[in-house]
Amino acid sequence: MSTMLHARLHRACLTLSAVALALGCAVAQATPVAPSQKAPDFTLRTMDGKNLRLQELRGQVVLVNFWATWCGPCRQEMPHLNRLYDKYRASGFVMLGVNIDDEPEKAIGVANKLGLHFPVLLDNDKKVSKLYDLSTMPSTVVIDRDGKVRYVHRGYRDGYEDNYDKQIRELVKE
Repeated sequence: MSTMLHARLHRACLTLSAVALALGCAVAQATPVAPSQKAPDFTLRTMDGKNLRLQELRGQVVLVNFWATWCGPCRQEMPHLNRLYDKYRASGFVMLGVNIDDEPEKAIGVANKLGLHFPVLLDNDKKVSKLYDLSTMPSTVVIDRDGKVRYVHRGYRDGYEDNYDKQIRELVKE
């Protein structure tokens, strides 16, 4: 084998190795959030401009609902989420609505129009939704007092709020 051919093959192998390594890392980072794993921590800005960090809510049951203004099922679900928040917030329960719209003004307008009582966080660069590997809107993650993901719900249909209610009630009693 010529030296030139050997050098080309060596470079090609190095390139393929680098690509394989990069793909391996990408796959590792894109693992969907699943029950029993620790909830990935994040900090996002609320509608009123304050920062809120998930880690600071340890000790409480947290429901994180990822939504968008263009998502019909998200809007349909919001009144139910409001009722659940009102029902359980005195029991150590926090609900966070994480909006993924590019324009925070739209999210703020829709949240105000819907009369949301729970904090709405703005993820306009979608870092948190990517961290949680969300491909469906809405997506809901229920986190226990120890910071572990207990339930993951993708999408919304009438009646899902009954499951949320049962799961929240179970976790606030623990």
